[in-house]
Amino acid sequence: MSPQAKDSRSVVEQIAAFISKTGPEHLDAEARRMLKRNILDCLGCAIAALSGSPFEALREQFAEYRSGGSCTLIGGGTSSVDQAALFNSGLVRYVDLLDSFISPGGLCHPSDNFGSVLAAAEHVRASAEQFLVALAVAYEVQCRITAVVPDVAKGFNHTTQLAMSVAAASAKLFGLTEAQISHALSIATVDNVSLSCVHSEPVSQWKGFSPGITGMRSVYVTSLAKRGFTGPSRLFEGPNGLERTFNQPIRVDWEDLSLGVGKQTVLKEFCALTHGQPALEATLTLKRKHKLSAEDIDGVICDIFQSGYDIAGGGSFGAKDGPRTKEQAHYNLKYLIAAALLDGQVGPAQLEPQRIQSAEAQALLARIVVEPDDRFSARYPQELNVRITVQTKDGRYFVQENPDYDGGLASPMSWERVVAKFHWLSESHADAALREQIIETVYGLDSRPLSDLMRLLAAVKTKATYPAKRPASR
Repeated sequence: MSPQAKDSRSVVEQIAAFISKTGPEHLDAEARRMLKRNILDCLGCAIAALSGSPFEALREQFAEYRSGGSCTLIGGGTSSVDQAALFNSGLVRYVDLLDSFISPGGLCHPSDNFGSVLAAAEHVRASAEQFLVALAVAYEVQCRITAVVPDVAKGFNHTTQLAMSVAAASAKLFGLTEAQISHALSIATVDNVSLSCVHSEPVSQWKGFSPGITGMRSVYVTSLAKRGFTGPSRLFEGPNGLERTFNQPIRVDWEDLSLGVGKQTVLKEFCALTHGQPALEATLTLKRKHKLSAEDIDGVICDIFQSGYDIAGGGSFGAKDGPRTKEQAHYNLKYLIAAALLDGQVGPAQLEPQRIQSAEAQALLARIVVEPDDRFSARYPQELNVRITVQTKDGRYFVQENPDYDGGLASPMSWERVVAKFHWLSESHADAALREQIIETVYGLDSRPLSDLMRLLAAVKTKATYPAKRPASR
């Protein structure tokens, strides 16, 4: 993306013009197909999370603060647009199986936009086509900024640009003028600067809900911008703007109206951070190929690129020796590798506290070492290299090296794979007929009313009701 060298408009004005000009014609057939794939992936993640205790707590708070509302909560009930944004966004994030966009400076999760944009679209009774375009705009804004700003390295969480992307999509759905859009972008961003310490040990529950609260506030303030509230016009280039905060220029070509960044997103197979996907795939390959059991294993070494080591291997974000909670576990390569060796999969069941705290899991993770590899670091993010070495108690060594994983950029997850993943994640909360209706509706979403999808999502059970028969997404 080339910089806009001599544009007299402020950066937020340039982004506002981009948002205003984009339309269905800028979403090509392949980008549209990939966006629907990611939407179905979001819904599988969301439905799998419905039994999580935080969502019962959120429903209690909604009842206390405000009842009723225009927007559907996945699993039934309604609330206000901002609270639905929080609830549905939290669901998508909870099991840590959502999509990712990876850049040299870091990554973001474009699906963090989904719950908020869905609520905003339903609130204004937008068509499904309008929802798709707005979601595509959100993906572009978040990913384009992520591609040029190493936010985590500068001490910031990637929900900082999420504030802007949710405001962008909401503004498009709410029919704001270009001037109002620029104010919405500024207001949403200036009060949603998020710190990367949310990733640090001990990882808290708030890490998974930070995107939801950002989306909630961004939808709300976009409505204020529609009513005349103004924000700082020089959010980026002003004396105390984002460029000073990040200590670098933030140059993006906002004249490019294409909405195809969804083609560059990757999906997950395992309940773990994106950086851990190739490590778990390699671990399971060794386990299946050599018929390994936890009792056979004397030790494991995981060599990985620096970013993966820092976030989940015991590097700069803190030690990974004694995870106790779901939030700690899915950012802990030692535990995730141990769970894969013990159970042959890493799904929602492996993030339950009783599994994490079990004696066998804790004993095995104590025999796992994670180390950074300079050669792998040099290839990141084009490759997510990892090498797993397993030593058995009888002196054998088994090695598996992966440069990527099934679902990454080199091997994108197909619609059929996402359908299988959706069934795996949602079968406890929706019977076969309802699941098939949701899949069919998402597949043909651009030719159906959005209300069709919302009606189906309201019918999903909040508690695990049906037997789970599928052991994993494969």
